[in-house]
Amino acid sequence: MQYLFDENGRRYLNAFSGIVSVSCGYCHPQILNAIMEQSKLLQHATAIYLNHTIADFAEALAAKMPGNLKVSAILDTFRNTWKYSIPQGEIHHVINPNPYRGIFGSDPTGYVKDVQDHMDYGTSGKVAGFISETIQGVGGAVELAPGYLTMVYDIVRKAGGVCIADEVQSGFGRTGSHYWGFETQGVIPDIVTMAKGISNGLPLGAVVTTPEIAQVMAQKIQFNTFGGNPVCSAGGHEVLRVIDQERRQEHCSDVGSHMLGRLRELQRRHDIIGDVRGRGLMLGVELVTDRKEKTPAKAETAILFEKLRGNEDSLPTP
Repeated sequence: MQYLFDENGRRYLNAFSGIVSVSCGYCHPQILNAIMEQSKLLQHATAIYLNHTIADFAEALAAKMPGNLKVSAILDTFRNTWKYSIPQGEIHHVINPNPYRGIFGSDPTGYVKDVQDHMDYGTSGKVAGFISETIQGVGGAVELAPGYLTMVYDIVRKAGGVCIADEVQSGFGRTGSHYWGFETQGVIPDIVTMAKGISNGLPLGAVVTTPEIAQVMAQKIQFNTFGGNPVCSAGGHEVLRVIDQERRQEHCSDVGSHMLGRLRELQRRHDIIGDVRGRGLMLGVELVTDRKEKTPAKAETAILFEKLRGNEDSLPTP
């Protein structure tokens, strides 16, 4: 289930998991069976007409959440169009709390002060919310500075805002140590968004929140033609079962720890490796031409990608 084959029969190991979407392996028989059986029963129905498949999945998903995160909304994909206009002047981008490249290193206080400054001098003092990946995915598999979210969530909530965790890439046990990325920071968000690994490649996304926030959303009509599609919901529900039955979170921890150790061995031997980071099977390696200046090794990285792409049993991660 882990291999892909090209037109000449060459075998590849997809180390990027279909852009972090295939969480249980390609064509997993248990997931395929759930999809096919649901297709025989009911292939399409919008969320306007409730069916047990979406309800069962929503309940199972909420059961994976800590605290008061009890209400799930199932979407067709995480790339839904936001229908409500937000003036760009009302959106603030804060400094990336990157322990390796960030201006304050791994000390979270400087990054938190930047958030506070934006709130003090760029807003009325009241904010709608704060949204962040709990471990940056496409940004380089970067764990946020330790303690960052704990402090930021505190000041955001004091300003009347809600805290939103983007778990599109870091959720569903990928970190090995925890089921959700936000748990690595010791926080519980008010809203959690997720997609990709939720369904092993099916177009599916979800939002889980508190009953209080869900009650406010219930005052408006929330409609999506393919939202809560029963086939995708059946596949997503089976993914949750497979992750538990096959102990995939534990697998991520074991294999990820082994890889991290071996990568750090390479780092000690090769100066071009500036940083090795991450946890579980959400790892990053950063190549540099100068470790002190942290100059990106762009040409060398491009050559490495091409070398890996040409080797059997490998498909490089960007």
